[in-house]
Amino acid sequence: MFRIMAGSTRNSERLVRRSFVQAGLLGVAGLTLPQYFELRAKAAIPGENPSKNSLLGDRSGNSVILIWMSGGPGHHETWDPKPQAVSQFRGPFGAISTSLPGVQFSETCPEQAKIAQHVSILRSLKHGTGDHTKANHWMLTGFEGPDFNKSDNRIQRRPSMGSVAAAVRSARRNHAVVDSSAQSEMPPYVATPHLRGGTDNLFHYATYLGGVHNPFVLNSDPNSPDFRVSELALSRDLTFDRLQSRQALLKSMDEFRRNADQQMTDMSEHQQSAFQLLTGPKVREAFQIGSEPEHVRDAYGRHTFGQSALLARRLVERGVSFVTVNTQPWDHHGTANRLPTESGAKQLIPPTDMAIAALIRDLIDRGLYEKTLVVAMGEFGRTPKMNPEGGRDHWGHAFSVLIGGGGMPAGQVIGSTDEHAAYVTNRPLSPQDVTATVYHHLGIDSRLMTFPDRFGRPMHLVENGNPIRELTGEV
Repeated sequence: MFRIMAGSTRNSERLVRRSFVQAGLLGVAGLTLPQYFELRAKAAIPGENPSKNSLLGDRSGNSVILIWMSGGPGHHETWDPKPQAVSQFRGPFGAISTSLPGVQFSETCPEQAKIAQHVSILRSLKHGTGDHTKANHWMLTGFEGPDFNKSDNRIQRRPSMGSVAAAVRSARRNHAVVDSSAQSEMPPYVATPHLRGGTDNLFHYATYLGGVHNPFVLNSDPNSPDFRVSELALSRDLTFDRLQSRQALLKSMDEFRRNADQQMTDMSEHQQSAFQLLTGPKVREAFQIGSEPEHVRDAYGRHTFGQSALLARRLVERGVSFVTVNTQPWDHHGTANRLPTESGAKQLIPPTDMAIAALIRDLIDRGLYEKTLVVAMGEFGRTPKMNPEGGRDHWGHAFSVLIGGGGMPAGQVIGSTDEHAAYVTNRPLSPQDVTATVYHHLGIDSRLMTFPDRFGRPMHLVENGNPIRELTGEV
């Protein structure tokens, strides 16, 4: 239920509370929704008023879907196969042709192979670490993270790309309190279907940008027959009509009591915003995945990841700036209770392949691809040589990222690796190059924009990276 934070008298608090009994809302990062809006209205961080020279025109309608493959997908088993290598390097799978002449993907990715002309593959990412924690932070924020073995391994140092997107969108709207024409505004940053915990997936959050820019996390499975967004749901015995009636009753009682008791106040504007988010048709409709035609749902795949990718399309279509879609863990060592490469790939890659291809086709068909950037990546790749247990271990010296849409040139393979996909041989790219490219699509010049940290020091969004020129045309 709501925890009411405003109200000057015990009577007014009781009255407001009664009108929202059992509303069943879960806020962002543990916040109630009134707290969420109150923080948003107060979040006038100096760095969140971007100067004109730190914004690249009006790209406020652009969005990002991040396919986050936590644990590190094998680049040999996806976008950089080495079919001519000996078996201990080649691995258990062969390679297939794609719609791009001369470009091959792993045989595990037949659907992505069909739409390769619509995406680009970055085959030359590297940061050099095999530490999940360090690399996870690096890829999600652009900055090296804490060491897994250190006591601060759960402390996020820089804001995630999604949180920056949320903060900049908020700044562009001048931190206006949600008015009557926009009270059903979509949350700017959503994660679905969850954010798996542990030391290798902790850094999706806002840190010094403020908790209001954390992701709105959906913990429900959109593939479930009875899928409902508990974070935006009423209790089972309270309908929207009843809630609307209760608010009307509250308003009438407020007007009556105001004349008799000067201490009686209306609900705060923040509570009103929370009510409108709950009851706003735009928000509720966005999550009604059951309204999609059966053939569309089938195209994405009737599994959690496929339906989460479909939900991401619905969200960006309705104004969400950044959606993170989480897959299952990719840590396929073949040791320490981890799946070996072959069985792990057979379990995870087919649904991922199907959903990514369906998402890109769907965005194209709906005219959304020009403004939606799709990025699929994990924190690192896997070792070029298979270990004795049939797995690949952590490898940060070379790995691949898929990127497409956003009006960027497609059908490219950028960078290359050696005959074993062990080391980068051409056009090395860093995590910050990817981060800068994402920000460029969102209209942010990340080399100029800064946000103050908790000590008031201006912190750049990138320090050494640049937008990838083959994608953005920047020199």
